[in-house]
This record gives sequence, C-alpha cells and structure tokens, in this order.
Amino acid sequence: MDGAVAVVTGAARGIGRATALALAAAGAVTVVADLDAEASAEAVAEIGALGGRAWAHAADVTREDSVDALFAAAVEREGRVDILVNNAGIAIRRPAVDLSLDDWDKVVAVNMTGMFLCARSVARHMIARGGGGAVVNVASIMGLSGGGLYPNISYQTSKGAVVNMTRALAIEWAPHGIRVNAVAPTYVRTRLIAPLLESAELTARILAMTPLGRLAEPEDVAAAIAFLASPAAGMITGCVLPVDGGFLAQ
Repeated sequence: MDGAVAVVTGAARGIGRATALALAAAGAVTVVADLDAEASAEAVAEIGALGGRAWAHAADVTREDSVDALFAAAVEREGRVDILVNNAGIAIRRPAVDLSLDDWDKVVAVNMTGMFLCARSVARHMIARGGGGAVVNVASIMGLSGGGLYPNISYQTSKGAVVNMTRALAIEWAPHGIRVNAVAPTYVRTRLIAPLLESAELTARILAMTPLGRLAEPEDVAAAIAFLASPAAGMITGCVLPVDGGFLAQ
C-alpha cells in the first residue's frame, strides 16, 4: 500500500491503533483520528519509530462538521484519501428495559451515525477525484448474533446496522470503484471488554463459545482489516468477514 493515504477512526488505542500500525507498516500514510490527543500522539510516535509516516487529527465522529473537517484536512495535506477504516465505537451494556433513551442515542450516534458520516464524507472526496478507494467498517459478531452472554441491546442493534450499511454502500458505490467491506470481530483484548474479563466465569464462558479457545488480539483484527483495504482484496466488496475464532460457526 505504498503511497496510499489511510484514515483510521478511534485509532488511539485497541483495534484502531493496531490497524494504524499495520497500514503504516504496509506503506500507507496513516491519519490517526481520535479525540484522545495524548494517546493519538503516542500512536503517531510508535508508527514513526517503526519507520512509518502518520499524523494525528482530533475528530468527533458524531458531529458532521468535525467529520467533514477531518477528511478535508487529510485531502489538503496529502492530496487524497484512499482508505477509511471506520473503527470508532462504544458500548453501554444494560438490559433493554433499563436502558435510557439518552444511552441508546449515545451508542447509535457513535456506532451507526458516526460510521455513516465518515463513509459519506470520504466517498464524496473519492468520487470527486474520479473514484476508487476502500472503506472497512468495524462491525461485530454481535451484529450477526443475538449474543446471549449478557444484555447489550444498543451495541448489538448498532452493529447489526453496520453490517447492512456495509452491504448497501458496497452496492451504491461499486460504480465508482469504491469497495466497502466490514470485519466482525469476536471479543478482543482491549479496554472495551476489560470490565467483562474481570469476571472469571464470564471469561470462561466466552472461551467455551470460541472453538479456537482464545480471545482475539487487536493485531488479529488489524490483519483482516489491512487485507480488505489492500489491492489483494480488489474483487471483494459487500463482505462481512468474521474474525471470531469460529464463534459464529457453531
């Protein structure tokens, strides 16, 4: 991916940071988009220490003006954007009957609306330059499954929306040569699931439901994202690729 320009949202930590590192290692200039300025700077420094090129931009994916400013800055500085990794996401784990509308709206705003705003903004730039490019959305196995281990209705619903958004945008933008795919990770060892792993019982149940018998690492997901973003996946669009150790195969 030498010379490609990639924007990764939620790139300061976890899957996003691992993906930024993977894309940079493959030769892409990587824009680390995140609200956490300190962690973003650390990610940029880590990429630089490994010989890659990256820079940070503070972006709130729930705000249309912030999203549009992110991609305008990337195009102004680098001349183009070739790859978007739509990774920013949150979870508020509560039973449906106890979930407030405010908390529902917070999850939907980041996980669903934020992904749409980012995809729409980057596509406008890609189409204006004549087409071509790759979008990879980070969905979840919970977008393809009802879960069952604990109540998480807002997350499951929003990730289900990401799955079908991926398919719909892949069809809409195919005439422009823009590929849109998604990964559906299982439980990944990040801060997002750290509270879950404090329970030995829940951790054991997760592992029991995973044929490969382990949690995913951020690098496992980043490798799949890098593949879908790369020319090697040039005939793949509208695909939702589980990175789940066999979770969904059962």
